[in-house]
This record gives sequence, structure tokens and C-alpha cells, in this order.
Amino acid sequence: MLKNDICGIIMVKMRIAITSDLYYPMSNGVAVFAHNLAKGLARQGHEVMVICPSFKGKKHRTRQDGVTTVYMRSIRFPFYPDQINKVPTGKEILGVSLPRLAYRHGLWITVDPYPELKKALNKFHPDVIHNQTAEMIAIAARRYAKKYDIPMVSTGHAYPDNLTSQVKLLRPFKRPLDAVLRTYMASFLKHSEYATMPTEMAIDDLVPKNRRRFDVTVEPLSNGVDLAKFTPGKPNLKVLRKFHLDPKTPRVLYVGRVDPEKSLSNVVTAFAGVLESVPEAELVIVGDGTDRRHLLDLAESLGIEKNVKFPGRIMPPDVIDIYRSATVFATASETETQGIVLIEAAATGLPLVAVDAGAVRELCQNKKNGILCESRDTEQMAKALVKILQNEDLQQKYGEKSLEIAQKHDLNHTLKRFAEIYEEAITLKGKKVSKKKGFWGRG
Repeated sequence: MLKNDICGIIMVKMRIAITSDLYYPMSNGVAVFAHNLAKGLARQGHEVMVICPSFKGKKHRTRQDGVTTVYMRSIRFPFYPDQINKVPTGKEILGVSLPRLAYRHGLWITVDPYPELKKALNKFHPDVIHNQTAEMIAIAARRYAKKYDIPMVSTGHAYPDNLTSQVKLLRPFKRPLDAVLRTYMASFLKHSEYATMPTEMAIDDLVPKNRRRFDVTVEPLSNGVDLAKFTPGKPNLKVLRKFHLDPKTPRVLYVGRVDPEKSLSNVVTAFAGVLESVPEAELVIVGDGTDRRHLLDLAESLGIEKNVKFPGRIMPPDVIDIYRSATVFATASETETQGIVLIEAAATGLPLVAVDAGAVRELCQNKKNGILCESRDTEQMAKALVKILQNEDLQQKYGEKSLEIAQKHDLNHTLKRFAEIYEEAITLKGKKVSKKKGFWGRG
């Protein structure tokens, strides 16, 4: 850890290791956040190493945007898609869709990451480790941190639902598994010097109510988005033509994973009700996932397939123009610890319609920048969407408030605060080590 005194301002430059079982170019909140964090910290002058599974199976490393990424040997887990390649359409027999239990492009996972992680970190000499997940790499990182007295910061991103609702084989055991996973996820926060979750509501949901028994500070800290990129404005017409979108069409937008725990079937069902009042509207679902086939079938069964579009996975900068082309952003997810896409939508000036579950309420504030609905109440969601689609004054009012709310989630603030947290974790670890050595040194 180096301290540079520039014009009287002490700049602390650290060697920061970010460990995650999920990483870019995967399309989920953990992967996007970890990637943004790594690049942002490198821009600030810190030395950053990311340790994650290889998406090729073989170990290798890259150096890009000032970040060294160590990809460890991995194998395919066929029961969960990798969130990189397009999820293939399921096979049909006599017009009946067969359930897909395994995927050719399954999730890459590490089985025994500790030897490779130890070798990489021994050469890197991290001042602090920032862990993003609770899977195999996380277990190895925690083991390493404990053995070598390296301070650890942990961020909790997920609910148990993110796993148990997705892997079909686990669904019969969902309720007891959720309870076990909730305790397990909380333990990863507990065994750190400092912990964060994206919102206070997420902390309340995961961390035991008796905080006195939880021996680590857990701070709400937004994942943040780059507000210099996600801004309101007129969309690029070339981008809209690329995805066959008419700029004049009233548009309900969803961006994100298209998986069962996102409850998109409720959005599609609600949209059928929207078309009764706004027949020219369209629903655009940006992203890919295991629920896409089901949603296509649902739209067809409701007779609204011509008004529901699935352009697939769209990444920045194109997705920014897709946000700008929309009239309102909608989600029915009940499992968000925050929702980066909600921040992105708010940052581009969109009104929001969401369900009052998870931590969504901190971004979609009822009757301020959008409308909150009861979970699974598709009729209420349809009325909320119609209300916004038919009222330009309300669109402007909610859009302006969304911009105001988004200002609190600037990625630059997140980066600055994490740098401060790392310094605090290093200090806390130093005190623990000194106390331990002092205790064993007595007598």
C-alpha cells in the first residue's frame, strides 16, 4: 500500500484483489458490478487483479483497462446457462415443448480453485481482497485471507431465490434450501473485516435482526452506474433501426436476465391488459435466459405476440439508446437486492413500474418516480402502465424524479467509498493481528 502526497492530499494506492465466481461478459448484476468496480479502481490508480473462472476451461490471464484478470481452470455446470451464449430454444415433439434440464453452454465453475488462487495472490501481494460471491472461489479466497492475515471485504448481491428458482432440479427442495442458503450467504459477510450490500432493505432481509451477534459492519452501498454514459436524450435512430424499433411507438421496456425468478410472465400478462387501452404500444424484453421460450408461448397464447419483441442481449452503448427510446420501464422481479437496470433506467429519465418486493422500493418510489404494485397483481400493473403511457405530464414528472434519484447512485461515489472501506478494513485487520500476536506473546 503506497501513499503519495500530491499538493497536500494523501492518495493511498492499494493492491486490490477482486474475487468472483461470476464475471463479465456474463449478463448479471454481480458480473457487471465486479467489472465496473475493477475498471473504476484501476482508473483511480490502484493495482487491481480479478480472479474468476475461465470461460474456456483452461487457465489464462489478460491485462486490459489497467486490470489483470486471472481466469482459473473450470468445468461446465450443465444445469444452469452461462449467461454469455444465447440460450437455445427447447426441442418440441408433436408441438409440445420439452423441458430443458441441461445446457450445452452451461455455467463455468471452478472445482478446486485454491492452488491457483494461492499462486496468483502470492505473486500479487494484495493489500485487501474484495469478495463478490459465496461459491467455490469465495471459499478459497476466505481460506487464503485467513491463513495469510489479509483483510477481506465482502459484498452480498444475491438472494437464495436467484439459485433455487433457476435450477429446476432444486425446486422441490426450495423452501428448506432457501433457509440454509440465507444462513450461508450471511456467514460470508460475517467472516470479513467489513461488508456491504447494495441497499438497507437487502441488509434487513439477509442479516439476522440481532445485529449485536453479527460481528462485522454491514453498510448499504449502491452498485452504482456510470452517470456520464447513462443519460437522457434522443435515441440514435440507427440503433433503433438495427433492432427494428419505431421511435414513435409507446414502449414498455425490460432489460436484464430472462429467467424464472424475474417473474416476467407477470409483465407479459399485464401488458395484454395494457393493449386494451393502448393498442399501439409494444413491450420490448431485452436480454436472454431460460424463460424466453415460455414467454414467447405465453405472448402467443394471449394473442399479443406481434406487440412483444425479444431483441436478445444488447450491451452498451446500444442498450443506452434502447432505454432512451422507451416510455416506461417495467419489472416484476421479487428478488432484487438493488437492480442495476433500475438505476440505468432512472438515469436515462424513465418512469418505473415495479412490484413492492425485495429492495426495489429504494429505486422505484411510489407516486414519485413510478408506481409500485402488489406482487403478482397483473391487473394493477396493467393499470399503472396505462396510466403512465397515456399521460405525458406524468411521464415528465416521474422522469425528472428518476433523474434526481439516480444521482445518488453515481459509480464514482461507489468507487470512492469502497476505497475508503478498503483502508478501514486494512486498519481493522491490523488491529486484530496485533491483538492476536500480543495475546500469544504474553507469559
